[in-house]
Amino acid sequence: MKRLTTLASIAGLCTVVGLFMSSGLEDVSAAVVSAGWGAALVVLARIVAVAWAGLGWHVVFPAGTVRLADCVSLRFVREGINTLLPVATVGGDFIGARLLSKRGVPGALAGASMFVDLMTQALTQLLFTVVGLVLLVMICGDGPIARTVAGGLALAVPALGAFYLIQRRAGHRLIQGLLSRFASGREWRAFGAIDQLYDSLRRLYGNHGRFAAALVIHFAGWVIGTLEVYVCLRFMGYQIDFAQALMIESLAQAVRGAAFAVPGALGAQEGGLIALCGLFDIPVEAALALSLVKRFADLGVGLPSLLLWHRIEARQRVEAPEDGDPQAEAETGRVAQRVLQPATLGPFYSYAPPRMGTRLGDGEELKKCA
Repeated sequence: MKRLTTLASIAGLCTVVGLFMSSGLEDVSAAVVSAGWGAALVVLARIVAVAWAGLGWHVVFPAGTVRLADCVSLRFVREGINTLLPVATVGGDFIGARLLSKRGVPGALAGASMFVDLMTQALTQLLFTVVGLVLLVMICGDGPIARTVAGGLALAVPALGAFYLIQRRAGHRLIQGLLSRFASGREWRAFGAIDQLYDSLRRLYGNHGRFAAALVIHFAGWVIGTLEVYVCLRFMGYQIDFAQALMIESLAQAVRGAAFAVPGALGAQEGGLIALCGLFDIPVEAALALSLVKRFADLGVGLPSLLLWHRIEARQRVEAPEDGDPQAEAETGRVAQRVLQPATLGPFYSYAPPRMGTRLGDGEELKKCA
């Protein structure tokens, strides 16, 4: 998997470099400069959208279970990890749930909320893409792009249905294997037993009012993201209306979702924006400048989010010893010293025969065996 991600990253980076070189670096740079303060507004719009998504995560919890500030701050952590690190856009969600479980939220509930939040985001993105497809047909008519998007939707619907089904009892074993893969360390055991996780999923999905509210909030969040395209192109001097910007944003996000295996959707985002902006006679250099401004927003939001993640982890490591009883910890340490330690065969193996904890003295043990 790591090798595939590395190859995808290299291919995406080569695609980006090729597109920028073929379009002319000076022309793209001039288009970025023409955006002016619009680039700062794009970063601001991204901050609002991520915080709004944190509200959508908070809504799925029962009242009084978790603080809104925790959901918002950890939603930024999730965004930074998924955007800037090679984790296939989901690793940050597991980490966010783990960090939430360390803030007094039951582990099973934190893990279940992560799955429900992913479900609401995926479902609302599907609806957002449908809206974009409808606008595409209304504005530009039927064509190769519309048929490609329709084909992608035909594949996305059963995949989304399968993702929902594995969160029901039928997917018990699959979820257990997934958690075992991603939760191999002790810190991931905070999610609790798999039965508790499924019980929490049932309760969260059973609260139809909160689930519906999360859908509305996340859909509004996708619409807020349209401001990035609208503001940036407007500042560049292109008279695009909000409906056209929504169409570009929705279908560009669909392209990013389809390229989830490529870190940062390198190359896919640039190619998608070139094709979509070309429908409104927006030149290639402007589309690449728009993509570059969006990546500025990725860095402007993602880097502070990664620093926040580091700060949270460091603070929890410092506070962890203070939470326990010093005498109990000392006793635990003494017991641990007497436990036989396994001899490892290397970082890729998890089992080896145990080392001998005591020496065989004067052949006494061999005599006993005989």
